[in-house]
Amino acid sequence: MSVIIRVRAPDGMHRVNVGLTDTLAQLLDRLAPMMKAPTPDAILLTRDVGGKQLMAEFEKSIVSLGLKNGDMLFASIAASARPSVEPSSNIGNSDSKGSERSTMPSFVMQEKVDNQLEKDDGLVKRKRDAGLCKHGANAMCEYCLPIEPYDAGYLAQNEIKHMSFHAYLRKILAESKIHGDISGGLPANVVPPLEDPDYRVKPHCKGGHASWPEGICSKCQPSAITLQRQTFRMVDNVEFASPELIERLLSFWQTTGCQRFGFLYGHYERSLNVPLGIKAVVETIYEPKQGWEKDGVTLALESPEFDAEMSHVNAVAESCGLKPVGMIFTDLEASDVPKKVLYRRHGNSYFLTSLECRLAAYMELRYPNTCRWAKNGHFGSKFVTCCLSGNQDGDIDVSAWQVSNSAMAMYRADLIVPSSVPSKMCVQESTKTRYVPDVFYTYKNEYNLPVTANAKPAFPVEYLLVNLTHGFPSEPNPVFKSTRPFCIENREHLQQAQTLGLVKRHIKDVGGSAEEMANLLSDFHFLVYLASLDILSPDEIKLMGQTATADTPESAAQLAGNFMASNGWQTLALMLQEASDSDLNHGAGSAMDTNNSSGATATSSSSTTAASNAEPWACRHCTFVNMPSNSSCEMCALPKD
Repeated sequence: MSVIIRVRAPDGMHRVNVGLTDTLAQLLDRLAPMMKAPTPDAILLTRDVGGKQLMAEFEKSIVSLGLKNGDMLFASIAASARPSVEPSSNIGNSDSKGSERSTMPSFVMQEKVDNQLEKDDGLVKRKRDAGLCKHGANAMCEYCLPIEPYDAGYLAQNEIKHMSFHAYLRKILAESKIHGDISGGLPANVVPPLEDPDYRVKPHCKGGHASWPEGICSKCQPSAITLQRQTFRMVDNVEFASPELIERLLSFWQTTGCQRFGFLYGHYERSLNVPLGIKAVVETIYEPKQGWEKDGVTLALESPEFDAEMSHVNAVAESCGLKPVGMIFTDLEASDVPKKVLYRRHGNSYFLTSLECRLAAYMELRYPNTCRWAKNGHFGSKFVTCCLSGNQDGDIDVSAWQVSNSAMAMYRADLIVPSSVPSKMCVQESTKTRYVPDVFYTYKNEYNLPVTANAKPAFPVEYLLVNLTHGFPSEPNPVFKSTRPFCIENREHLQQAQTLGLVKRHIKDVGGSAEEMANLLSDFHFLVYLASLDILSPDEIKLMGQTATADTPESAAQLAGNFMASNGWQTLALMLQEASDSDLNHGAGSAMDTNNSSGATATSSSSTTAASNAEPWACRHCTFVNMPSNSSCEMCALPKD
């Protein structure tokens, strides 16, 4: 049975037709295009003007909310999702607070999870204490009154080392006497409170001297830096959608004994482990082209080839509703004990090396966090860094980290460089074009007294780190559910090459079955390879992503049928008919990744290709191991002979 809910909005009255069993989220999905809202999460819905918001109950059904046919609700679009209407008269006045306010971007599209958390009052509910509370069940006192999410006693009691970003934001806003729901925006007389640190020389100084590096004064030079451990974190938890993600990445090390690197793709959701927390949900891992060794990997991050490769990956991820949320790498070495690895990362050695910290700062700067509470529209980053290494029991475990906003600013100002000691970060020396301010850090001596020390020439990397928690869902429900996984990319040296012949073999049982095609398309690695062929149009790639992430098997099959009827797939099908069986490789396919290294190496001897009869060859210039059929090195592009 369907009902009509009336919604009064600033642009007029809207009538939304919903079923009694539909949720409030589904009502918002239908209301968003009527109100021209950027996302359903941007809509503030109340029972009356200024009443209690319903967004906290978006999973409840219409009937459970007590809504009946003809009921009226009130809606508006949150300030975080609508353009700023600041008057332009303040732009020319560089000394007024209004000019600081006007430096905000006219439009800031935040993450959905940020918009949702802004609508929450953030208060931590407490139960009535039988020993201290002397009142009845319907009253409150100082012992059971809800407390703020940044309360120091609460954080210490629950051993929360880093408060969540939104708890930190509430703490900053409390200084301006702004509490509770903050989705409505800042008052006109309040300057945006957040700003990333900047340790560079300020350009266009009006001190009457030549611009840097010809001149500098106390107004434009950065102040001295005192490093402190960051009290908040932009992401609180990293959740892997399924254990198979880690197992498939580990299979590379188990087969070769060499390390591996991958980018994490997923989305952000609310974390219930800490007040106003955020978690990064990882749905897939993409392994870019890389050089691999027993003690590390080599990445060409700023090369045109790398950018071209990642452009295909990001396009497919966007079609699936995913984005880069972090990176992961292995640091493993087998111990003398069978099925155990060495315990190398701990408090007495290091958690992340200085080189890894610098890479994390670089990646976080590439993926800044959009925030309407920051003066320039960005604050920190939600990009996480994960490491697979041994724990104290000799088992393989995941550790998750971020670097602080200060680390990002120091990298941007070119103040730090990795040292030969993994646990130490070096401070650069000043040059004619690089100004390095004084850098200090504090620690407690043997008498438990705080001591300030000069960070030059090096300081511990722990001052740049923010540790996160990680885990797996109790009931895994990953986005990609294919029962026949495709070969992982860039593993040609394991006789696991992605080729047209492999695609031909992979889809040979599909026939005209849309259900089977939907099953195969629900695999990120398969989608990326199809997109990299440059045969499918952007609309077809989008349709392919919608098929892979469809909510129900029925809708997935319907979308798969539309994809199979597209021009791009028909062209690809003709190419597959002409694909030679010599393109097939038996090191890949639905059973290509096993945890038994002998099984992976044995596939090369059973391959039917002529090229597999030859041995892989190592490049004499860069030592990269190439496929037998290659006449030039994949890594350095130099000839074989």
